[in-house]
Amino acid sequence: MTSVLTVAAARLLMAPILVVAAAVLVKGYADVGDGFSAGVIAALGVVLQYLALGREEAERLLALRLIGPAVFVALLGALAVALIPLARGDALLEHAPAPGADVVELGTIELITAVAFDVAIFVLVVAAVVGIVRAIAHVAEGEGEGGQ
Repeated sequence: MTSVLTVAAARLLMAPILVVAAAVLVKGYADVGDGFSAGVIAALGVVLQYLALGREEAERLLALRLIGPAVFVALLGALAVALIPLARGDALLEHAPAPGADVVELGTIELITAVAFDVAIFVLVVAAVVGIVRAIAHVAEGEGEGGQ
């Protein structure tokens, strides 16, 4: 059983955790940080929800039904960013556009293939941790019911 304070803290912390993860993701391709670190930060927010709210409530609040399709799209995106340069005769994971070329910008974010790769890795890390936590939660819940 968790206290009301723990539940309130978990719910209040989820938004700031996701903002920090987004900041690390956005800054990652140009400076310290990356999709993996941002994914770990976001996954820790999900784990906090599971611990504080319990499996049923956490799965009701979080859009976990989207994890499967998101993993599929993210894996295809990461593989495309990695392998398309090979089809063009370039090195594996060579990013586009080339250094010195014109870059499309969205605010302060330069839209280069490194950003797409970081986003794909972010989704894969979050999905992997969520899948592991869901599996553990379902097994733990099943053992708890069998022992009663």
